Amino acid sequence: MRRTLYTEEHEAFRSAFRTFLEREAVPFADVWEQAGAVDRAFVKKAGRQGFLGFEVPEAFGGIGVRDFRYNAVMAEEIVQSGTAGDTFTLHNDIVAPYLLDLTTTEQKKRWLPGFAGGDLVTAIAMTEPGAGSDLAAIRTTARRDGDELVLDGTKTFITNGSSCDLVIVLARTGERDGRGTSLIVVEYGTDGFTRGRPMRKIGRKAQDTAELSFDGVRVPVGNVIGEPGRGLASCKANLPRERLSIAVLAVAAAERALDLALRYTREREAFGAPLAHLQSVRMTLAELHTEVTVAHTYVDRCVAELNQDELSAEEAAGAKYWTTDLQCSVIDRCLQLFGGYGYMEEYPIARMWRDARVQRIYGGANEVMKDLVGRSLVAGE
Repeated sequence: MRRTLYTEEHEAFRSAFRTFLEREAVPFADVWEQAGAVDRAFVKKAGRQGFLGFEVPEAFGGIGVRDFRYNAVMAEEIVQSGTAGDTFTLHNDIVAPYLLDLTTTEQKKRWLPGFAGGDLVTAIAMTEPGAGSDLAAIRTTARRDGDELVLDGTKTFITNGSSCDLVIVLARTGERDGRGTSLIVVEYGTDGFTRGRPMRKIGRKAQDTAELSFDGVRVPVGNVIGEPGRGLASCKANLPRERLSIAVLAVAAAERALDLALRYTREREAFGAPLAHLQSVRMTLAELHTEVTVAHTYVDRCVAELNQDELSAEEAAGAKYWTTDLQCSVIDRCLQLFGGYGYMEEYPIARMWRDARVQRIYGGANEVMKDLVGRSLVAGE
């Protein structure tokens, strides 16, 4: 089924980004997996080429293009390149709206040029050891002391945690009878702010994930972004975009797994003929093709809705849980078609299989996504 989401401009952008990845990322994928992080030089090159923070207005160093279809193109090409990581999706899809929509002009001048130019590696710190999908349970605090805020607490599973220069921290600031939370920007080098080492994960090994510690960290009150006391509300407002980003990656990964399986079953012989000649294999491929096509259609519609500011939290939650469940299912069934070779690290399908699992956890566990959708249905919203 022909997709109608993209224009010629998007496809030209796709070609340029694919060339960039083939030259600057693909040759180093194994090195980054061993290091547990993407090289900083790569991030700077991406910024210089205009692939980071492209939504940033020209006055602050960007190109002022705000169209999530470009974000989707990048996600699809990252998956196709086989260089698993969240460098671009975290920077462009998740952090960007916080720095664009919640900051003052002075704050924009401080942070956006480095954000767009690749000089600032960013992170967002919400999850804590005792608070994952339930952000209302966070315990990190920020108490006011004159013109400063003093942060204390721990954040975990933070993407870019061991390499971030700037992190947006969700902390409890006590407004509204102690329930208020705020978003506070903390810069690396601030006394008391410690970045942990990259965590050892079962998948997405090239993506730096770490714990962050705040021990009496003092930052100016001017580092609060958005309305003080409404940090959690700001996070919730941006979650649909984050969850759609995960869904785009999920469908792209399912599609790539199917392409790999098609190529393999056409070439691999069993019982004197290609695997693809077996009826059971053809039926499996047919199921996978149909499921991926249906998912593409729905997610493409979600992207269009987001661009029009019409994507609801429930629609994004549904897209996130359904596509990530599908991603894991499709990749698992594709791996089965590879037989023993599918379990070998040198085969891309094996890496895709272990990299996919976290998609059903981060951005809000899928069980929470289903409950969110269910509650909206019961409430009649």
